[in-house]
Amino acid sequence: QVQLVESGGGLVQPGGSLRLSCTASGVTWSRYTIGWFRQAPGKDREAVSCISVTGPSTTRWYADAVKGRFAISSDNAKTTVYLEMNSLSPEDTAVYYCASPVGVLFGSGWSDSSQYVNWGQGTQVIVSS
Repeated sequence: QVQLVESGGGLVQPGGSLRLSCTASGVTWSRYTIGWFRQAPGKDREAVSCISVTGPSTTRWYADAVKGRFAISSDNAKTTVYLEMNSLSPEDTAVYYCASPVGVLFGSGWSDSSQYVNWGQGTQVIVSS
């Protein structure tokens, strides 16, 4: 059974940075997909980023809104996936969730939240001066 726990959220000023962590148990660390999603008040949940690992191969995807500002990485030894967020703006304010599907996702399917079956509880990010 996969369990996901997010941490690292908080209040940050515009232009600042945060690093979110998703600590996972029950994941096969030689072959997995972990995605990050976010939901702002009054808005639908949206995909942010995803990492898929199959053996020595790693693929990363980013939503257009965060390309060049966010970076996803993983530390298999710590069973944790990170989301480094830079140049934050108030539009990035949301609850951020990590999630995992059954198996491994590739291609455009990474951003489809219905593909993910395991979700963390979320961590709040507020970007405000």
